[in-house]
Amino acid sequence: MKEIILLTISGEDKPGVTSAMTSILAEYHLNILDIGQAVIHNTLSLGILVEVTRQAESSPMLRDVLFKAHELNMNIRFQPIEVDSYSHWVEGQGKSRHIITLLSRKLSAHHIATVTRIAASHGLNIDNISRLSGRISLDEGPSQTKACVEFSVRGAPKDTAALRAEFLKAASDLDVDIAFQEDNIYRRNRRLVVFDMDSTLIEAEVIDELAKEAGVGEQVAEITEAAMRGDIDFNESFRRRMALLKGLDVSVLESIAERLPLTEGAEELVSNLKALGFKTAILSGGFTYFAERLQKRLGFDYVYANELDVQDGKVTGEVKGNIVNGERKAELLRSIAEKEGIQLEQTIAVGDGANDLPMLSIAGLGIAFRAKPLVRQSAKQSISTLGLDGILYLIGFRDRDTLDGDK
Repeated sequence: MKEIILLTISGEDKPGVTSAMTSILAEYHLNILDIGQAVIHNTLSLGILVEVTRQAESSPMLRDVLFKAHELNMNIRFQPIEVDSYSHWVEGQGKSRHIITLLSRKLSAHHIATVTRIAASHGLNIDNISRLSGRISLDEGPSQTKACVEFSVRGAPKDTAALRAEFLKAASDLDVDIAFQEDNIYRRNRRLVVFDMDSTLIEAEVIDELAKEAGVGEQVAEITEAAMRGDIDFNESFRRRMALLKGLDVSVLESIAERLPLTEGAEELVSNLKALGFKTAILSGGFTYFAERLQKRLGFDYVYANELDVQDGKVTGEVKGNIVNGERKAELLRSIAEKEGIQLEQTIAVGDGANDLPMLSIAGLGIAFRAKPLVRQSAKQSISTLGLDGILYLIGFRDRDTLDGDK
């Protein structure tokens, strides 16, 4: 009869524990069926599932392992596993897998309890929990910190829409972000990221800034807000706003460009994406003058935006060329992906407005960033609590994997 035993070793983390334990197992020619190790605040937890072969006997092996654990001042627990139980566990490995990502400035036990309760209520079983964010200093203020935990879960929810709705409500109630993704080959092989510009890469709507200089700030801001909510067709809103800018002197463009603030985490995100070999693009309903400056600053591969029509140094108020609206953004995403030989499942799209929804819906990972409620509800994922660099967590990168390194 086959004998299967789970060894659980815990205690103060120190070099050589895994080596010492597996060396004893090697002497008895045991097969390792599974192994996992985690360290939390210098406390080690090591689990080893072993198959005792016919030529070995478990009693001497257990005695030697117990003595070694005592020598290392470690706690050890032995648990026999029924063969049928093991076979059932192996069969479960074929079930679909998903990733739940929990993001916030700081994580509380209530956050974890809520996410895991919702997952369990939909039949999802947690296999692994990993901290992706760096260690948090107790001296850092909430606005400076990032916290992210990733749950690897097994099983397929009976009602994915209901699960997402529960996560969305919990995220809103708790002021956290919760992402739910299928864990497949595409998640680990994203290759292209496209961004909206206004209120996504920069913390402003350029057309509103132009309007302030033209003395029509409130009128244009109202139209912009309605367009971002989806209350007004984007093309119509764009034409109405452009008409209000008629006569604006182009000399103001430089000063506006100089004062446009980058969104938190934008620089860190784009520099890491470039280092990792991603292609990046700006697909903006704003203007090329500002998008191209951003391209030069951060190193985007592609830029598509609207041309600001100017005659004799003044804005004409007319629309020049095709408007980069929602449908055009989706079309450009497809075109760039095709040109780069990248499947849509390998793309990421990031935006905040209703006109970003078409590209968010076709991308492999569509992220509503600090978006209006309508956009958050419609997008596959959303981030509202962290900066743009929080996107690195959604694609599975730890802080220590980035250019800034571990903390």
